[in-house]
Amino acid sequence: MGLFLLGLFYVLQVYFYMMIMFVLLTWFPSMRETRIYYLLYLITNPYLRVFRGVVVFGQMDFTPLVGFLLYNFGLQAFGQFVQSFIS
Repeated sequence: MGLFLLGLFYVLQVYFYMMIMFVLLTWFPSMRETRIYYLLYLITNPYLRVFRGVVVFGQMDFTPLVGFLLYNFGLQAFGQFVQSFIS
């Protein structure tokens, strides 16, 4: 069970980095036609879509920050749980 939880933690951590990569790629308009952008969009959009339009200032959408903070908080809590479960 501990090995499964540790593996799940690593998968969730990779997902977090995929979200960061997706947001960074949105800064470059020419990257929006690439396959990696489309793949990351398909994978990360279900989570990020929940927060879309929450924090908008003019043309800047700071919604991913809200999603990152909540996801990172949950990931940290899950990591602490896994650590206590394994030890």
